[in-house]
Amino acid sequence: MNHSWVEVDLGVLVENLRLLQARLGGQAALMPVLKANAYGHGALDVGRRAQEHGSNWFVTAHLQEALGLKPAVDGARILVMGVVPPSAVETLVAQDIIPIITSEEHAVALNAEAGAHGLKLPVHVKLDTGMGRLGFTWLEADAVLPRVCALPNLDIQGVCSHFAAVDPEDPERAAPQLERFRHFRALLERQLDRRLFAHIASSRAFLHVPDGLFDAVRIGILLYGYGAGAFQRELPVRPALQWKTRVIQVKSVPADFPVGYYSTWRSSQPTDIATIALGYDDGYLRALSNKGHVLIRGARRPVVGRVSMNWITVDCGPESGVRVGDEVVLIGRQGGEEVWADELAGQCGTIAYEILTCIHPHLERRYLG
Repeated sequence: MNHSWVEVDLGVLVENLRLLQARLGGQAALMPVLKANAYGHGALDVGRRAQEHGSNWFVTAHLQEALGLKPAVDGARILVMGVVPPSAVETLVAQDIIPIITSEEHAVALNAEAGAHGLKLPVHVKLDTGMGRLGFTWLEADAVLPRVCALPNLDIQGVCSHFAAVDPEDPERAAPQLERFRHFRALLERQLDRRLFAHIASSRAFLHVPDGLFDAVRIGILLYGYGAGAFQRELPVRPALQWKTRVIQVKSVPADFPVGYYSTWRSSQPTDIATIALGYDDGYLRALSNKGHVLIRGARRPVVGRVSMNWITVDCGPESGVRVGDEVVLIGRQGGEEVWADELAGQCGTIAYEILTCIHPHLERRYLG
């Protein structure tokens, strides 16, 4: 009664995975992205189920995520897309976790630490082809990469990058990055005299940059049921996550009744106000104040007043029949009504990724299917 929970339908997630694998058709490996607790879905259970259905590569942002995930997907390879410190070299080799190298200084430090322990460290080279975040910039790479290739204790196995803009209305926006990636992949392969495992495409590029698939696609939001857009009919992925809670109080109030901090909402008629057991501490964004909707007894009910730290209030309408203990759906389906993360994102001026990853990891995850 006093908290919310998350339900993840692993059967839906597996069906999404199969749809994505079928669309790839063996052209490239599919690398599920499990950073940020698998976009709020629970990295261990998602990873375990994805491995059971053919996934042998996984992606995290940080080493701690990879170490936590490893027991659930033992035998699979995990790529860490953040900066891993040299002190972690022994752990990386022992756990078969692959870091990226992001600069000459980073590469030299990892090489020295590997050499000090008599190890050869598998790595992927991260190229900044236009994103402006991590990686060797395309401005320096011609000069720097040959020196990096000569470092004796690094086993360069792959090369990767990330698109800054994939715009279906302007597909040429991705072209300069794709050209740079091809150029530097070829440079590295000439220096090393072997083929490298190359990947640049995420979910959006998978749909809109077919020339950017290379050897693997890092699939994130599509796996979790969002982002198909105009491809929804041919790639009917579905959201796997629902977020629920309970009504903890219902009060019948007269017209002109103030609700919430600073009375930002007042009733226009007699109505029932339900108080719901969650708030922005749980990840229900404050921007949904006086905007969002929840589902109670199969009907959409508007969030009224400001979202507070631990509670929200909902206008259920006059003589609603809503009772203490009724289930409330924040994200998901109830009866014939639905509220999904992309709807909430539109109301907040953000993206579904933020809505999902803001759901607090302390909330219970219940797995179905």
